[in-house]
Amino acid sequence: MHLSALNLSPNSGVWWADSGPRFALIVAITVAFAALGHAVRGVSRSGAVAGALVCFALLASVGLGAFAMLLAVFGVTWIATRFGRLRKQGLGVAERREGRSASQVLANTGMAGACALCYSGLHVPLMLLGMAAALAVAAADTVSSECGQALRRDARLITTFERVPAGTDGGVTLGGTAAGALAAGLVTLVGVWGGLLPTRWIWIAVAAGFFGMVVDSFLGALFERRGWIGNDSVNFISTVVAAVGAAAVAGL
Repeated sequence: MHLSALNLSPNSGVWWADSGPRFALIVAITVAFAALGHAVRGVSRSGAVAGALVCFALLASVGLGAFAMLLAVFGVTWIATRFGRLRKQGLGVAERREGRSASQVLANTGMAGACALCYSGLHVPLMLLGMAAALAVAAADTVSSECGQALRRDARLITTFERVPAGTDGGVTLGGTAAGALAAGLVTLVGVWGGLLPTRWIWIAVAAGFFGMVVDSFLGALFERRGWIGNDSVNFISTVVAAVGAAAVAGL
């Protein structure tokens, strides 16, 4: 069933949490989501707090459709992180067992939360597209990296195509890139199912997610490898580029 049929998608108001029952529902879902993320070691304690803040922003500003997209991002990235974990541990590139920290969570989803808050104040549909694009990048980047490291021991540096060890900043693989594109598509389709995006915007959001993933790799190769910026900065910049780019293309 389409979420809009259940009145769970954005309405004519500017704040989805416009009643006591809805606010209570938002708080309950936020607490449960944060607890689940920490319980399955998807995020650390600080990451759970950061995730709760983003979750609350998406729910209160947009509704359950936005939460469904966030849940999809968490699901595909959690699975990808654990895919081939023993192999990645042997390569020394496995994610920390305690999960992602607050800075990692905000770097990947903070832009989506900002777009949601802007939507609640401006009620401009392009803000929803920006939110979807940012979440698509968050899924695509993590899935491509985790799957690429699990499938191959080496990668190609995106700037020169030279062989580099798996996990090298800016290194890409065909399998990882394909998996990332699929993740971006899945998250986008959840947004369409949730009544947040019209079907004509599907290709824009997916393309923005893919483009943001490529930007992330270029930033990793050109700047992160040299120690000029950290991974969190790379991830955040890529989500900003995707969100702004998607809104700009749709607004033409």
